[in-house]
Amino acid sequence: MANYLTKEDKSKIFKEFGGAETNTGSTEAQIALATHKIKGLGDHLKKNNKDHSCRKTLLHLVGKRRRLLRYLASKDIVRYRELLDKLGIRK
Repeated sequence: MANYLTKEDKSKIFKEFGGAETNTGSTEAQIALATHKIKGLGDHLKKNNKDHSCRKTLLHLVGKRRRLLRYLASKDIVRYRELLDKLGIRK
């Protein structure tokens, strides 16, 4: 379960959403990374529904992503809406 996100996947996400592979602090890149992790954990929990530590991690990530999305919406609503469409997140 721990190896669902490789270094190449991370750099690809940061390049696509952050502008550069080294721009790991970008809000959009952090939201995209959290979304990718949430999808991986969700797939794991569908198979292993009694994995409570994984469920706790999933809830923690969802809360973190929600806070980052709220921050982005307060700063720039256009980028917020574009990111929601790009990632397929419903709000």
